[in-house]
Amino acid sequence: MSDLKQYPQALSIAGSDSGGGAGMQADLKTIQERHVFGATVLVAITAQNTIGVQDALPLPETIIDAQFKSLAADLAIKACKTGMLADVTRVRAVVRNLKKYDFGPLTVDPVMVAKGGAPLLSEDAVAVVRDELLPLATLATPNLPEAEKLTGLTIDDEAAMKQAGIALQGLGVKNVIIKGGHLSADQESNDFVLLENGESFWLTSKRVDTIRTHGTGDTLSACITAELAKGANIADAIRTGKDFVEAAIADGIIVGHGHGPLNHWALEARRHEF
Repeated sequence: MSDLKQYPQALSIAGSDSGGGAGMQADLKTIQERHVFGATVLVAITAQNTIGVQDALPLPETIIDAQFKSLAADLAIKACKTGMLADVTRVRAVVRNLKKYDFGPLTVDPVMVAKGGAPLLSEDAVAVVRDELLPLATLATPNLPEAEKLTGLTIDDEAAMKQAGIALQGLGVKNVIIKGGHLSADQESNDFVLLENGESFWLTSKRVDTIRTHGTGDTLSACITAELAKGANIADAIRTGKDFVEAAIADGIIVGHGHGPLNHWALEARRHEF
């Protein structure tokens, strides 16, 4: 008799980063490290490295639809996440398919700008993410600039971060993480978490003096998605995601000449040290 069993499966709906540090590549590396099988719906292709984004090509709606249909016909996706969605057409294609297929809890990482400054979401698509995608989300994980664009608030202190979390819940998001890395140059970085049940808490981590942080947001949201696919509750999944990213930044690797990628196997390596 076979000992094989159904394996937890998670889905990344995002763009490709040819440099491997962010986007779908970071998602898959993270999901694999969390012992979850990763599947993908590719929305856009970028020519990208640690220095910046040189070019980008959104994919036709027909192939986006076909990818969703293909996965729904065969895989048992238990959680999913979005990353780079490019423009209004692609956002609406993703929304349409997420309404059609049940892929479990949805984490929305509202990617708008690459680490090097290149736009990854058109300005007119921000409203579509806010009005059509966020209401489908179990969790949203914006950084401060993204939260400001989605809520219209100016977020310049921790009190404003709390208000932004409440505002995002008002848009229909069940749970919110406001990532506070942009807030100040203090020795600590604080993220605000507001849960559907009204519970809130802060996640604090020490800042690491490094420019090797390419793909941080993708990695956080992918780790949380993997944990949700395994059946973790939202608070535990968020805390695991924070620990994973903290380790991946602290144990840096040298790749490229700009904003280098995280060390996605750092947390696993720590567990196997003798």
